[in-house]
Amino acid sequence: MSGVALAAAAGLGFGVFQTINVRAVRGLDPFTSTFLQVAVAAVVLAVASLIGQDVARLGDAPAWALADFAAAGLLHFLAGWTFLNLSQRRIGAARTSPLLTTTPLFGLLVAAITVRELPGPVGVLAIALMVAGATVVSRSRAATRTRPRDSVYGLLCALCWALSPVLTVRGLRGLDSPALGLTIGLLVSTLAYVLAFVAWRGGLGLRGAPGSTLGIKLAAGALVGLSTWGRWAALDDAAIGVVLALNLLSVPVVLVGAPLVAGGRLEHVTAAVWLGALLVVSGSLVLIAAGGGR
Repeated sequence: MSGVALAAAAGLGFGVFQTINVRAVRGLDPFTSTFLQVAVAAVVLAVASLIGQDVARLGDAPAWALADFAAAGLLHFLAGWTFLNLSQRRIGAARTSPLLTTTPLFGLLVAAITVRELPGPVGVLAIALMVAGATVVSRSRAATRTRPRDSVYGLLCALCWALSPVLTVRGLRGLDSPALGLTIGLLVSTLAYVLAFVAWRGGLGLRGAPGSTLGIKLAAGALVGLSTWGRWAALDDAAIGVVLALNLLSVPVVLVGAPLVAGGRLEHVTAAVWLGALLVVSGSLVLIAAGGGR
């Protein structure tokens, strides 16, 4: 499969994951939901790494690179995916999905703070589009009672996803294997969740969970694991800009699919949600185009 096709499949897969995941977060505690998601994805990536990667390279990798991958995983998977599940539970998948695409916006802010790289006119335009879109989504009326501040979890997820690549890129200087790096991050995040549950809850919180809900969550975890792997694998054969652009396919998938899966009462997609999504995605595409697809 070509890099472009793999990137498109990853974008569609992430959209389907968000669509079916909304059913699981309604029937599970969001923290338990995230733990299952992280654990299943870790198994998927571990199997993929054992099959397609030289795992022996881990023994030669410097400790600082492994630490960077672990920290990136805690940011992206443990923190980011927890915020994603909290957001879906609060405002639904349809309103969460456009907010997740503000990750490049936070990336610009991180660059401005860390390396004093201020955005030019194109960056300012992209920022304006994404801020406008996020505002429209957060203020759009839902069938269930929500408030604009309920959108903060989706934005915090995007922030975590903007910060984690900084650590991932640094880790790749010591171990040039994105798949192994992702696997390390997922395994560390799984272990951290287990330790947190044992320390504060005395268990994993799975007792009493409906079997159908657990089945959906396991499928969602496998899907997001494969989609995450596919996005990184696509970078071996396709430009970064193309991969990032195709990842945005997840947004229309969620806006169309979430009401069908969860019902229009819970996932009420209004014209305002579509408008906000269009603005945010447009801002992201402007940034991607400005980057020249590097």
